[in-house]
Amino acid sequence: MPRPEDRARQEIDRLLIQAGWVIQDHADLDLSEAFEVAVREYPLKTGYADYLLFVNRQAVGAIEAKKQGVSLSGIEAQSKKYSDGLPNRLSTPFPFLPFLYESTGAESYFTNGLDPKPRSRRVFAFHWPETLAEWIGEGKN
Repeated sequence: MPRPEDRARQEIDRLLIQAGWVIQDHADLDLSEAFEVAVREYPLKTGYADYLLFVNRQAVGAIEAKKQGVSLSGIEAQSKKYSDGLPNRLSTPFPFLPFLYESTGAESYFTNGLDPKPRSRRVFAFHWPETLAEWIGEGKN
């Protein structure tokens, strides 16, 4: 019988695939496989990101996964630590991860760090990689 954490990750994987992401384990990392890659258990300075999101080989976001039934309010600080703990070798469009998610698979919250006043808000699906790429282009202008 799968643990609640495993069920949540299975659902998150399914939702990421629906949104056009290719999912890889960190041990099998190959960013040249696709334009959009979600990497499980990516090591950072502050621990492991449950998922690190790459668009065009650049880290652009992270997902903090929680088991279903856990309240996501207040979890935003945990995903923010991923942004603060980026390894120097990691290619990023900004000195921080602009897109942060918290998800149980049944419920998800999103913070767009490119907004003038970033705040966590509920979303019903993960964004398509092309959407994040578009927002990154707008954020650089």
